[in-house]
Amino acid sequence: MSGQCQSHADFTGASAQYRRVLLVVIVINAVMFLVEMTFGVVGESQSLKADALDFLGDSATYALSLWAVGKPAATRSNVALIKGFSLLGLALWVLGSTLYYVVVANSPSAPIMGSVAIAALMANITSVVLLMKYRDGDANVRSVWLCSRNDAIGNIAVLLAAGVVVLSGSHWPDLMVAFALAGLFSHSAVQIIQQARAEQISS
Repeated sequence: MSGQCQSHADFTGASAQYRRVLLVVIVINAVMFLVEMTFGVVGESQSLKADALDFLGDSATYALSLWAVGKPAATRSNVALIKGFSLLGLALWVLGSTLYYVVVANSPSAPIMGSVAIAALMANITSVVLLMKYRDGDANVRSVWLCSRNDAIGNIAVLLAAGVVVLSGSHWPDLMVAFALAGLFSHSAVQIIQQARAEQISS
């Protein structure tokens, strides 16, 4: 792949190397969904469960991105729109479920939150490093980068929340991180939708 493709927004992902990288990232996200959701339930952590659902959503949408590579521009922008609206839907679900847990939640297990968040952070850093040179591209390619970046930010936030839970003995830090993740998902969803619509207009 040329340096020009790697650094400009007209890169469509149409390279064997990008497909291989994306496939590895899909596997990483699928495995981490199972890990985080399991320990999110065991540790009664809403932020871990929110992050696990993000892993699941990423696995599905990255698979859709992989399918869209090499397709016409209209198809790629439509796929990006689907991903943007699905990310927005995830944000609304996390927001709603977290509001529910404000009333009923117990304090989460900080050791579980911290240890699982470290594993998830390592997984997401690996994904971010693999995708770094593909961060500039069309809406379909860029959405993959944004989701992976969000995941790494989210894992750092969960780690910080785990530390505050230990100090305070309260479930509020966990819930606040879940609220923040919902906001981050919404912001990225809007970016993806705006770029995809702009590409539809220009194509």
